[in-house]
Amino acid sequence: MTEQTPVGLEPPPVDPAGTFAQPTLAGLVDATTEAGLELKARSQWSYARQRFLRHRLAMGGLVCLVILFGAGIFANYIAPYSFEEIDLTHVLVAPTTFQHHFFGTDEIGRDFFSRVIYGIRTSEEVGVFVALVSSMIGLVVGAVAGYYGGWIDNIVMRITDLVLTLPVLAVLLTAAALLGEGNQWRVSLILALFFWTPLARIVRGIFLSLREKEYVEAAKASGAGDLRIMFRHMLPNTLGPVIVNGTLAVATAILVEAALSFLGFGIKPPTPSLGVLIASGQNNPQKWWLTVFPGLTIVAIVLCINFIGDGLRDALDPQQRRVRA
Repeated sequence: MTEQTPVGLEPPPVDPAGTFAQPTLAGLVDATTEAGLELKARSQWSYARQRFLRHRLAMGGLVCLVILFGAGIFANYIAPYSFEEIDLTHVLVAPTTFQHHFFGTDEIGRDFFSRVIYGIRTSEEVGVFVALVSSMIGLVVGAVAGYYGGWIDNIVMRITDLVLTLPVLAVLLTAAALLGEGNQWRVSLILALFFWTPLARIVRGIFLSLREKEYVEAAKASGAGDLRIMFRHMLPNTLGPVIVNGTLAVATAILVEAALSFLGFGIKPPTPSLGVLIASGQNNPQKWWLTVFPGLTIVAIVLCINFIGDGLRDALDPQQRRVRA
């Protein structure tokens, strides 16, 4: 009986001179494929995507958030009534399927389900706008402070510390009352100018460690400019914390906007807002649906965003994953 040599492990061929011939790259690839050992190169983003897809809470939160935000985006098509349509024949009607008043009506007969959907659109716009603007400001400030260091770092971070020491609620109430004027985008800009500081500190710390890496020194030696090094070579390594922080900033912005609107210093009627709806429900405390439905909607949105942020943090930074049985 002759001993069979496993596929892919045959000895290299012998040339006419009696020496072993050097295997070529194509031959090695063919042998690996025949042995069933073909490997596919995967990037870190593909591994992060797989980890995120395996996170059940994050996927459930993503599906629910898409449904809620989708309802807000397409409110014109989903809402059975306009948010300003008045029906004095059905005032303070409890939740019912009669005439599609699923969440009841308010004190002047407006369909509350339609107003909640339009309120989701407003909260969605505020949260996304604040997250994008604050992330851009914090990213630029933190990158400049961490890359250059020295006196630039000292000045920028002292300004950041000054903003962090301000009493946020008192300053927001004053700024929203004096500058916001109940306008949705003015209130959003005021919030964005206070939300950039945590991300700036995170990005600064990452850039302080990255600027000592070999690839940064090699880029400097090759003549690359500071902006190219910062945003072409170093920025991709900070996208994980930036994405997670930006996701959670959406939830925080929605909560703060709702609190300001509830206190009467944020968005004001006729612009529909979940905080405004909750505040208007205080005029009729016995009509529970005027407070419960917009409040539960805010809770659902914030929970979904937090679940997604948890999944993104686990996916982008596996070292911080919770230990699971």
